[in-house]
Amino acid sequence: MTGPDPGVYISSAQMYQEVRDLAQTVGRIESKVDGFLDETKDIRGDLQDHELRIRTLERARWPMPTIGVLAGVAGAATGALALFAR
Repeated sequence: MTGPDPGVYISSAQMYQEVRDLAQTVGRIESKVDGFLDETKDIRGDLQDHELRIRTLERARWPMPTIGVLAGVAGAATGALALFAR
């Protein structure tokens, strides 16, 4: 007949070391998360800058089709004048 299972004994020193290792691991994870948060702030700033630059380019570009239409109308008018002037 066998006796009762004595179980596993974990000493206070072993428990303390495990808690210290866990605290160090959590500290490393926190520093990595902080790094990621800083990077996302930089990315958000870059995104806002790019958005502003794109909007500026879009606003500066709208006269181009208008100028093209006016040049076409002027060319057609000049051609019509030349045709009817003969």
